Amino acid sequence: MRIIVTGAAGFIGSHLCERLLQEEKNIVIGIDGCIDHTQRSIKLRNMKTLLNHPRFQWLDENLLNMDWNKVLLKNDVIFHLAAIPGVRSSWGTNFQLYVDHNILGTQRLLEACKTIPIKKLIYASTSSVYGEKIGKVTEDSDLSPLSPYGVTKLTGEHLCKVYSENDGIPITILRYFTVYGPRQRPDMAFHRFIECLVKKKPIPVYGDGKQTRDFTYIADCVEGTVSALHGDHLLGETINIGGKERASILEVINLLEELTGQKLTIDFIGKPRGEPRHTWADISKAEQLLHYSPKVSLKEGLQLELKDLLDLYKEV
Repeated sequence: MRIIVTGAAGFIGSHLCERLLQEEKNIVIGIDGCIDHTQRSIKLRNMKTLLNHPRFQWLDENLLNMDWNKVLLKNDVIFHLAAIPGVRSSWGTNFQLYVDHNILGTQRLLEACKTIPIKKLIYASTSSVYGEKIGKVTEDSDLSPLSPYGVTKLTGEHLCKVYSENDGIPITILRYFTVYGPRQRPDMAFHRFIECLVKKKPIPVYGDGKQTRDFTYIADCVEGTVSALHGDHLLGETINIGGKERASILEVINLLEELTGQKLTIDFIGKPRGEPRHTWADISKAEQLLHYSPKVSLKEGLQLELKDLLDLYKEV
């Protein structure tokens, strides 16, 4: 199977490419122009095991500039993960980047898929499209994002549905809930906490630290994503990909203290902008349609991320 992964050098994208290549029938074309906030050196580190793989090809291209007609072939599968990430950085003048890459980049890909009959397009969305909710969130919940980032990802979802309905593009949408683990982006909470731990700085915490997240370990997220490859019953579906357990930010910091044997200092830095206080995925649809079953506990996953980032900060 010929599979295209956009955002292939990113946190989730690089893990997804590795998992797809475990199946010998797959050829993977990874596209990533390294245009988001993450340093290029970190993106290259993410792809360390991919670049010399005989069934992997990297296209170092910006989706806004590339000629899809030279890349897409009939019956390709596309995992569209490429996007400018981050809630807090999506305000102000930065919003133009989000519009260009999260909306226009997606629209150009969909335009290309109108003329080349692909097998399936799997669009990576986010729990940020839900906004503030109480209790478990199902896929048919009202959508009211709290940040410009969430607005652009929801717009991408709407574009996918419009092109699916009008042009028959076979699309499945996955909504990820707070993915963590080795190679997590430097702007994300666990990475920032561990970096501060390494550099013996206070850990910055927005709000009171009692906000909770449905944390999804990267390997679980990737298994759910790969499962979306299979079966026509998934076409047109929107599916939550959540984790094994929820926790507050303060509980995560307590786990880090337990894992490292260090007492950490917290710097409370004010209320976050554009973020829900709680997230909690109802994954019953994923369990039914994808046979999805997250396996990695928060403590185990955090330990694996800690090990990876300790290695990273030894290198720099």
